Amino acid sequence: MASIKQALISVSDKTGVEVFARALADRGVKILSTGGTAKLLREVGIQCRDVSDYTGFPEMMDGRVKTLNPKVHGGILARRDNEGDLASMAEHGIEQIDLVCVNLYPFREAVAKDGCTIDDAIENIDIGGPCMVRASAKNHKFVTIVVDPSDYEMIIHSIDADSLNEEIRRGLATKAFAHTAAYDGAIANHFSALNTDGSKRKFPDIFTRQFIKTADELRYGENPHQDGAFYADIEDEGLSLADCEVLQGKALSYNNIADADAAFACVRDFSDNAAVIVKHANPCGVAVGGSQEEVYERARAADATSAFGGIAAFNRPLEVEAAKLIAETFMEVVIAPGFSEAAREALAAKKNLRLLLAPSVDAVSGGWEFKRVNGGLLVQERDAHILDRDACRVVTERAPTEAEWNDMLFAWSVAKHVKSNAIVFAKNGTTLGVGAGQMNRVNSTRIAAFHGGDAIIGSAVASDAFFPFRDGVDALADAGAKAVIQPGGSMRDDEVIAAANEHGLAMIFTGIRHFRH
Repeated sequence: MASIKQALISVSDKTGVEVFARALADRGVKILSTGGTAKLLREVGIQCRDVSDYTGFPEMMDGRVKTLNPKVHGGILARRDNEGDLASMAEHGIEQIDLVCVNLYPFREAVAKDGCTIDDAIENIDIGGPCMVRASAKNHKFVTIVVDPSDYEMIIHSIDADSLNEEIRRGLATKAFAHTAAYDGAIANHFSALNTDGSKRKFPDIFTRQFIKTADELRYGENPHQDGAFYADIEDEGLSLADCEVLQGKALSYNNIADADAAFACVRDFSDNAAVIVKHANPCGVAVGGSQEEVYERARAADATSAFGGIAAFNRPLEVEAAKLIAETFMEVVIAPGFSEAAREALAAKKNLRLLLAPSVDAVSGGWEFKRVNGGLLVQERDAHILDRDACRVVTERAPTEAEWNDMLFAWSVAKHVKSNAIVFAKNGTTLGVGAGQMNRVNSTRIAAFHGGDAIIGSAVASDAFFPFRDGVDALADAGAKAVIQPGGSMRDDEVIAAANEHGLAMIFTGIRHFRH
């Protein structure tokens, strides 16, 4: 194993650096440092040498130039088994630098601040740091590069165990290259979104994003003959499926993750106790209000056939009563912000059932979402819109009752998560029929009505987009619905409203649609 005799430490994120530097010093490692890092280390009694003293050149140009020196990069890049490199080091008084601990100026944080100017952004572009990181990673056969404070403890343990081998250094080098790639990507994203006056466009001309594989490859992709993997978006805003922990069950498949994501996104839109069951990316049963046991039972009963083999999501920690109901039938995945010990025990016999522990159920936040198409990438803002009842408009002669308002708003929240064309019948906080992904809205209405049967008499209906003709309204009225919420905006709105009046329906316009493809 290569020994570590000298380390260079220069970090922007100083989390844990005192403990790390002290541990190195206690093991006889000499420390080189710069600027604020050197000041911090000395303040806590850790001896270190300024890089400027080592190189013979002072930090200059407001700190822009401090480590860009052959005595630094020669000490990092020299191949310890190359006689020519060693001779050059001896000739020019270059010392070996065996470990480099560097992380970079907080560019993303700086440009995210209100009022950040072009000059501010430029001054937060690190130059010396990425050079040292890349040099160290290139020469990882001999040099250990550390960019992540979470690796400090492992490094010290490996030194003590004399196990800091080339394989570990290669893994650290890979992380280092990813670190600089993400950093450069953030810079390119920012500057390619700037207008000539310094104002910023929402979408950059050059788009770079980094995704990290979360675990071993998935069992398979959409189908068993397709391989698949799950990558986490390190820049994603808010809570995501990548933050969840698998507590039990066999490996997840591509479809499991896609469906669990859909279920989790839907259940997070409700503040009351809620249960959502998803099958093939669409909610097939949703219920809110009442005990957890009750809402799950109602959600499952909404379409028991489709619920078989589905994904169940909850916005409260799973308790034993609901767990026992889940155990009665075949489910693929259960996701919740907690599982009681009794619930875990009730589901333990279901060895293949995956339990996903979510850290919380915060509402879906903003940020971007992506869809890959052949030859490119579609990028859009995430649909995090929550409907304000006061923004809705009653357009029919009959105004809805308070109960109909509640049913419409509930159905609207569900329809947001149903593939378009989406129609949702609901009553008393429970979906009764869901029509999803049809090529026309009338067929979606008929399918939803078929699933609901006689139960939809007196129900409310949500449509994710406007009714282009009155035939959709005629269909839902014939099925027994009494109220409908839709965006409005059709050229034939007058015809659609007239149909609603003929049937005695209450109709609400939201002014916003929720297409989901």
